[in-house]
Amino acid sequence: MTSQVLKNAVKFLKEYTPCDVSDSLAKQGLKNGGFFPNLTQYSSSSQSSADGSVVGTAYTVLFAPIDDPRPSVKGGYIDHIPEGSFVVIGLTKELQKSEAPYVKVNNALYGGLMSTRAQYLNANGTVVFGRIRDVNEHRSLKYPVFAYGLGTTAAQSVVKIVGVQVPIEINIGENFYETIEPHDLIIGDENGIVRIPKTVDLESVLDYIPKRVEADQLVATDIANGKPANPSQKERRAGL
Repeated sequence: MTSQVLKNAVKFLKEYTPCDVSDSLAKQGLKNGGFFPNLTQYSSSSQSSADGSVVGTAYTVLFAPIDDPRPSVKGGYIDHIPEGSFVVIGLTKELQKSEAPYVKVNNALYGGLMSTRAQYLNANGTVVFGRIRDVNEHRSLKYPVFAYGLGTTAAQSVVKIVGVQVPIEINIGENFYETIEPHDLIIGDENGIVRIPKTVDLESVLDYIPKRVEADQLVATDIANGKPANPSQKERRAGL
């Protein structure tokens, strides 16, 4: 998939929601609609949802325990974020949990200085499958950040970066893992985070979204005018 195709997809998807994308991915056979559970949006680009969704291509960062035999990544990651990226930060599998708080690390993996640099490099947002800190700094920057929870202590005493632009396996429940690959498309808003994997037909996914949205808008009008929901959905979504 070329960089121009991805840029066009990012521009297109900003007009839709993660829910719209999940509907399309479910149509493609992804039962969970590409959704990653348990995340909260702690900051956004504005106080209004009118600006659209946060969309970008995954720039992945993997943290491991401080005693992991792999060396730390020299230079880290924060100064090398490509423009238009959605920074995706995760932990190795042994540091994840199926139940709340979903990770075994209470230290924050990401803070306000990181958002300041990411924003300067024109990243579109950050999702942390772990804890963050400095939440008011992210909000003041109006830089979108999603995470499992909050913390106060920096991470370097307990974890280190062992991979950048590598696959990240995320526990989405009952020790079932979904893998986020570098350059996967990521979309998020207050509903949560959805990933469009490279294994699906992107053209088909994007083609379905506006058709389904239009059909559902017609269903909403029908219901508001007193028509029962089930026959309206059946009629309006016929042929999709």
